[in-house]
Amino acid sequence: MSNDAYSTEPDRLTFHGYGGLALAGDSWGPQDGPLVVFLHGGGQNRHSWKDSGLALAKAGLHAVLLDARGHGDSAWAPDGDYRREAMVGDLMGVLEQLGKPAILVGASMGGLTSLIATTHPRHDLITGLVLVDVVPRTERAGVQRVLDFLSSSPEGFASLEEAADVVAAYLPHRRRPRNPEGLQRNLRQRSDGRWYWHWDPAMMSGKGEDIDLHTAALEDAARQLTIPVLLVRGALSDVVSEEGVAAFRALVPQAEYAEINSAAHTAASDANDEFTDVVVDFVRAHVQVK
Repeated sequence: MSNDAYSTEPDRLTFHGYGGLALAGDSWGPQDGPLVVFLHGGGQNRHSWKDSGLALAKAGLHAVLLDARGHGDSAWAPDGDYRREAMVGDLMGVLEQLGKPAILVGASMGGLTSLIATTHPRHDLITGLVLVDVVPRTERAGVQRVLDFLSSSPEGFASLEEAADVVAAYLPHRRRPRNPEGLQRNLRQRSDGRWYWHWDPAMMSGKGEDIDLHTAALEDAARQLTIPVLLVRGALSDVVSEEGVAAFRALVPQAEYAEINSAAHTAASDANDEFTDVVVDFVRAHVQVK
């Protein structure tokens, strides 16, 4: 780890996940600081959290940003195993390799993995939980829109501009970037010259899980929570409704709650500064920072 806790570039990490699968991660901040592990949503990668990682480092916290299996620079599962059990196995393996307990910050798919992980035999490695626009009872239409996007464009794109048009249609609440170069973190150019989303299409082949399945198991996990919990919702979200929030808070009455007015389901990317402030405040309230 670099001696400079405020470096604007992270240290690259490699972990061994469930079944020995190689997982990529970035480490921000002092290694002896309280640990916060970030898990992104489906179709995203660890770079979604970059600004949050830097902000936590400046606050004296150790942030580790993971690429989920089949995403970013992590390996694709050779057997197409993207079940929730495999992702929980990845997460618990990472926590054991890091060697200390952590607060988890999980968005969408990463939030479901984090919530289920709290029922794992080694749940003592999880000291706090931030769920980013995900609850056990999500809105079916919003979930289907996410799944449709992840399944779209299997033929790739002729240019980054074409990909940016598709993203703009999927995220109409967000201003379209003038320069689409940032999309290169989510795309890879193949030998045919076309750009393809850089996640494993096998995620959508039936061995994975829809975001709204296993509601009973998720509610059971929520009901058992005794650690500090924060639920963050994007006010414009079509995945998490006010009714879904109310149902979750009934199960977890001690949970804290924050709503980001200008954000939708992709809350951390939509309003990163506001989101990061909420997370830093929550973490610092529940850990001792040197």
